[in-house]
Amino acid sequence: MKTYPKLILISALLFCLNIFYSQAQIVEKIYQPYIKTAQLFEYGNQQGLPVYQLNSSNRLELEFDDMDARYKNYYYTYILCDYNWQQANLSAFDYIKGFTQNRISTYRYSSIAYTQYTHYQAFFPEQNSMPYRSGNYLLLVYLDGDTSKKVFTKQFMVLDQKANIGASVVQPFTPQLFSTHQRIKFTASLKDLNTFSAAQQVKAVILQNNRWDNNQRDIAPTFVRGNSLVYDNESIGVFPGGKEWRWLDLRSFRLLSDRVDSGVYNKKEASMFLKTDIDRSGERYVYVPDYNGMYNITTFESINPFWQGDYANIHFYFNRADGSPFANEDLYLAGAISNYELNDQWKLKYNPENGKYVGTFNLKQGYYNYTYITVDKSNPAIKKELEGNYWETENSYTILLYYKSFSDRNDQLIGVSTINSRNDKPGFSF
Repeated sequence: MKTYPKLILISALLFCLNIFYSQAQIVEKIYQPYIKTAQLFEYGNQQGLPVYQLNSSNRLELEFDDMDARYKNYYYTYILCDYNWQQANLSAFDYIKGFTQNRISTYRYSSIAYTQYTHYQAFFPEQNSMPYRSGNYLLLVYLDGDTSKKVFTKQFMVLDQKANIGASVVQPFTPQLFSTHQRIKFTASLKDLNTFSAAQQVKAVILQNNRWDNNQRDIAPTFVRGNSLVYDNESIGVFPGGKEWRWLDLRSFRLLSDRVDSGVYNKKEASMFLKTDIDRSGERYVYVPDYNGMYNITTFESINPFWQGDYANIHFYFNRADGSPFANEDLYLAGAISNYELNDQWKLKYNPENGKYVGTFNLKQGYYNYTYITVDKSNPAIKKELEGNYWETENSYTILLYYKSFSDRNDQLIGVSTINSRNDKPGFSF
């Protein structure tokens, strides 16, 4: 690990002005193609939603690889956002205690792996740079202390616990959704907050499996009872159940797992050819333990997979029952593996010679969950997962509660609760 002197105050002031006057929509994004496997999660838990509790000892962990395989001067900072993930109208000095920028000084060059890369790691918040307002934050990673040299951004949240949330997952009453969807109802008990205008001041967001692409937001309480807000409307918190996720075990490139048909792994080439996937929407539900769409960087053959794990080109294949292409739809690989981005990078192309959709993606050793999603070419808002939906499916749900008084300048995050749709281990569902 190396240490470096902090930037002088004038540099920080210029940085704050640059951030303050930028009002563009902020989303999680990777700006540089040489960045791979960028993760931000609860310390020690790769599937953990990145939430830091204000004034606590818990920390968040940042891990990423630079495929240029040389040392670079990476910095990071925090950007406070509002409820809709747009930049808050506040200076960085209004929500960061200490330095507004920090250098990422922990790095290692890859070892054991054939692929050369530089792995960077950071744990935050650090004592010299602490967010002191709750809410939504964006972690911005950039080069050489210059915020215009953006590398990537990651979402995280800071919690100031002022609400206790009790929740449960139930079957919807609607006959058309009873066997295919799951509904979340919950109650929030507020402390030290005025609930007189709760419908205007408190907002709820529900995430399914830590996903932001299909989150439900702007959820108002069904009714207010004393200092408790009750969310029990049949029309809110309803999610398709889906099915247990498809899995891919890449913990070893030498010992091929059940989903790998063949592979080549040496200094000159690292390629894994997977068995062909099919549409599972017609298959009955079977419980399989999974990561709920997420992944875990781990290996069988190294001590630390973050800088000793290798990369390979993974060849995915998808086949429709009749071998024909979708009439007016594009096919994408989706999951935390792609950050649920449906773009050309994650699109599979139809090969008329073998009647299959084919896609090649460069992935690091680990255990992955994934799915396939079709998008209508004429109306991209129409999307479909090729899995089928079942009430019995095991899913995790996270409820985020935000509060903004009439005098506040940003949305406070006052409550977080995560529940699971089931904790048993069922077998077949008939």
